[in-house]
Amino acid sequence: MQIAGCSALVTGGAGGLGAATAKALAAAGATVVVADLKEGSEPGVTYLRTDVTNETDVREAVATASAVAPLRIVVNCAGIIGAERAVGREGAQPLEHFERVIRINLTGTFNVIRIAAEQMQTNDDVGEERGVIVNTASVAAFDGQIGQPAYAASKGAVASMTLPLAREFARNRIRVMTIAPGIFATDMMASLSQEAQDSLGPQAPHPSRLGHPAEYAQLVQSIVENPMLNGEVIRLDGAIRMTPK
Repeated sequence: MQIAGCSALVTGGAGGLGAATAKALAAAGATVVVADLKEGSEPGVTYLRTDVTNETDVREAVATASAVAPLRIVVNCAGIIGAERAVGREGAQPLEHFERVIRINLTGTFNVIRIAAEQMQTNDDVGEERGVIVNTASVAAFDGQIGQPAYAASKGAVASMTLPLAREFARNRIRVMTIAPGIFATDMMASLSQEAQDSLGPQAPHPSRLGHPAEYAQLVQSIVENPMLNGEVIRLDGAIRMTPK
């Protein structure tokens, strides 16, 4: 799909992977709306304060994006990490901590998908398609570390729903893809201890470093532009396989 002339909605686009994606899509000619709880500053991008778990907020974001041009691109980057052991020094993890990660990372992603797809199916065809949805999982979906049960569960579910959604939306010519990033230099990474940050980058065989958000955005752009990419999860990780801790 050609990016220029489309409207794009990017959740979590005020920082990290989402900000890089919003910048890249805008540079490619899309009208970009960012849905985030934080404010951003990318020129030419519209920012809406949005809770992805709130139906009213998401419907407003979709309507705003659709008002300026057909909404054909949705990229879900909103999420939290929530690193916590199931049973720590102070006992069992509070259930609400687990539920919060699932609600934002999984339920929030699905909330955006269902509302955006409802709007996308009303678009006119452009060539073979009407829209593309790109979700963000994580290598933790496959190589979850100690302290990541909630995060790994949420991202594993995002990965798992990729194919059934792609199959369902095929009749409406809407593609669904998921990217599973490895260790990237984002605000989420900055929330970890410096020791943890220093140890993670070199674990990738090649390149042995943290990923750049622009590299994630580059893959998003390729997915949007290549109509044969559908129903798949792509690891973007420098061949890293996470150790237990």
